Amino acid sequence: MTDFSNTDPVLEIKNLSIDYGFTENAAHVLRGVNLTLHEGEVLGLAGESGCGKSTLVYGATRLLPPPGLIVGGEVWIKGTNGEKRDLLRLTDKELREQRWVDEAVVFQGAMNSLNPVYKVGHQIKDAIQAHRPSWSRDQLQKRSEELMDMVGISPDRLESFPHQLSGGMRQRVMIAMALALDPKVLIMDEPTTALDVVMQRQIVEQITELRKKLGFAVIFITHDMSLLIEIADRIAIMYAGQIIEDGPAMDLYDHARHPYTKGLINSFPPLHGPRRELGGIAGTPPDMAKLGKGCPFAERCAYVHDDCRTYEVKLKATDIVSDSPTHLAGCILFDELRSGKELPTELMLKHREV
Repeated sequence: MTDFSNTDPVLEIKNLSIDYGFTENAAHVLRGVNLTLHEGEVLGLAGESGCGKSTLVYGATRLLPPPGLIVGGEVWIKGTNGEKRDLLRLTDKELREQRWVDEAVVFQGAMNSLNPVYKVGHQIKDAIQAHRPSWSRDQLQKRSEELMDMVGISPDRLESFPHQLSGGMRQRVMIAMALALDPKVLIMDEPTTALDVVMQRQIVEQITELRKKLGFAVIFITHDMSLLIEIADRIAIMYAGQIIEDGPAMDLYDHARHPYTKGLINSFPPLHGPRRELGGIAGTPPDMAKLGKGCPFAERCAYVHDDCRTYEVKLKATDIVSDSPTHLAGCILFDELRSGKELPTELMLKHREV
């Protein structure tokens, strides 16, 4: 995997916080999230269902439906003209103008995203014309055919209705539509979840090829760690509305620091080497409306001790020898080891496996 840490960021999410509800009993579903996406990078965003992955990107792009409410933070995007703007401060008119131009979204359910009563060609042209009103009919037709060919579908299928296409073809149409105006950032919300494994492979290979050809950056949301290891340059792990680990894909897979990340990886069969027993994670994610202080993973963690109940989760370098910023985790074990604190013997025995 390529290291993109020295390239310019195209998307910076800073201290983003989101509530569900408008009263003192609101659920704080996103709490001070920070995330950076660099030019040309594929960033995988993983975690169990309900951990805040989709909420994060929908909030960052201001697509969050009620009762979701952004209560703080900034989302800076580098546009196609090189100018950086805070998406959360744009007017509705400015937001409409930059969507599909600076960033685009491929949603999870392609059948629900496409209008069933219009042909796919009409929908692609409509998306382009909204931003390029001066284009002629011939220009729209030519660009639509180019996009269909780009994602491996015959241009003849522009005359098809969504229900006349297979699930994989519909998802490719959505990818074509998202790339229509050459955005710098492509956000993909579990685009392969409803597809069979053969079609998943084809979609993933298509995205990889297009990314190399066009140079856009990708945020790929999924709960399938084995899929992210293959396509992502970097992986961020979410739990209970926070990023709890962030690092290079293979380093995170081979040397996961956070106990939750280790549990996620052990929930999938290994890609190579001998077979091993799948581990899984005991329990269920916490109720965000009743979340207390301390590490939110404490109730499910095999390494938990008393100080975890008051620990404030913040991403820090996990290397206790150097402070390399390439692999970060929000776990108290590394804070204590770095400070020289002596941990209980039974905890140290467990920690040797981390």
